[in-house]
Amino acid sequence: MTELKTKANARSVERFVAGITDETRRRDVERLIAVMKAATKAEPRMWGDSIIGFGSFHYSYASGREGDWFVAGLSPRKGTLTLYVLPGLQDHQDLLPKLGTFTTGKSCIYVKRLDDIHLPTLRTMVGRAAKRLAKGLT
Repeated sequence: MTELKTKANARSVERFVAGITDETRRRDVERLIAVMKAATKAEPRMWGDSIIGFGSFHYSYASGREGDWFVAGLSPRKGTLTLYVLPGLQDHQDLLPKLGTFTTGKSCIYVKRLDDIHLPTLRTMVGRAAKRLAKGLT
């Protein structure tokens, strides 16, 4: 079985954020960290080289694959801010229309600028995901 490459590590979140050269993007990341930290009640940790994750949960599939993953996270990619809300966006269909301008993947929200989304709605989504995963529902 292949081992997951993206794992929580001891790299410094502060150093990672300080290394973001675009000042607007850096401020956006700092605001997102505050929102996700408040919603998950978890400290930020680096996962891999470029994802800031909050909280964690253990998953296992019928195939035997299992691992640990973050509850919510973000990555300041070159073209978009990538926001992760686990275990997926299916539980947030009522909130997505209120979120703003974005595109999605299965568990990802892609945002060009943080001002394009409604942060209180994002906080509700992340808080809902954290509560669901704390109960062991995936």
